[in-house]
Amino acid sequence: MSLRASTPPAVAHFLREETHVSAWSHMLRYPHSVNNLGSNMRIPNPEAGRLDRPSAEENVPNRFELFLLGDGEKKVTEETDTRIPSTSVFAFNKEDHTLGNMLRARLLQSPHVLFSGYKVPHPLFSKFVLRIQTDGTMTPRQALVQACKDLVTDLGLLSREFTKEWELRKMVGEGTDGGLNGA
Repeated sequence: MSLRASTPPAVAHFLREETHVSAWSHMLRYPHSVNNLGSNMRIPNPEAGRLDRPSAEENVPNRFELFLLGDGEKKVTEETDTRIPSTSVFAFNKEDHTLGNMLRARLLQSPHVLFSGYKVPHPLFSKFVLRIQTDGTMTPRQALVQACKDLVTDLGLLSREFTKEWELRKMVGEGTDGGLNGA
């Protein structure tokens, strides 16, 4: 690897070692991603002449960072897609495949939704992007709000039915146990 004369000595040292090239190039290319890796991430130490590698426990982000929003961070943002009519792209922060797949499936049940799909841009960050295209009779935002309301109704029904069945099983179990233990 050839280095220019203008390269600072500390950076040149890291660039000579093959293992550090990817870490430095990643940080130079994506400086904002260093802040997203968690507060425990160590920064390269040029004076020591090596990259300080944290242990596995130190490098793991705190679990609450997966679901608690930071200051000024929004749960959902909408961006209108100008290339395709009646299309919007929604970015959901601190959510994953569970909600993305439920919303996608529920949106596709609507007769006004022409397309609904989601993707997770990176598996280490809890974020997904949902694209919705409607036929124009309702906006993508209205379709999303309606799908959310329908999902809340469906999940409430599921919860009530599950609780009812659970209580019935407990009552049946107590009745048979009481008879066997009392004999």
